[in-house]
Amino acid sequence: MSRISGVLRRAFGIVREHVGTDASGNHYYIVPEQKTWTGRLIRAKRMVEAANPTEYEYIEGNIPMEWDAWIRGRRKEPPSAKELLKNELYRKDIKLRAREMDEKDLALQAKEYEEGLVASSAKTVAKGHASTASFGKQEISEDPTSTANVFQPGSWLPKK
Repeated sequence: MSRISGVLRRAFGIVREHVGTDASGNHYYIVPEQKTWTGRLIRAKRMVEAANPTEYEYIEGNIPMEWDAWIRGRRKEPPSAKELLKNELYRKDIKLRAREMDEKDLALQAKEYEEGLVASSAKTVAKGHASTASFGKQEISEDPTSTANVFQPGSWLPKK
C-alpha cells in the first residue's frame, strides 16, 4: 500500500521523506531532488514541521542547534539521538562550570574589597546628556531645558 501511495505522490506531488524527530516533537523532512512529469528538475529541500505550528507560540530555541544546522545545509547528515544527548549534556556541564566560576569570581572580588586591594567603583550621577552645553554644570538656567522625557522650566533671576 505504501508503495502505491509513494508512486501516486511522485506522479502528482512532492515526495518528502521523514528524517527524524527531536525531543520537542518537531518533525524533520527532506524532499529529494526529483523531476516532475514535465521534466522540470526540483532541487532537494529540507524542512521542519513544528510541534507548535502557531507563530506566536514559537520560542527561540525550539529547534535544537544540530537540527538547525542540518536544515540550513551547514551539515550533510541529520543528527543522531546519541549526538543530541551528548551535546545536551555538554551544554549543561558548561553552564554548571560557568555558574561555579561566577560564584568564585564574586567571592574573590568581595575578599579583595574587604582587604582594600581594589577600590570600590565611584557612584557618580550626571544629569543631562553629554552633548549638551550644560552637561555636568549645576547652574540654574534662565532658558527651559529638555532632556529625553524630562522637562525643566526656566528660572527667573534678577539682573545684577
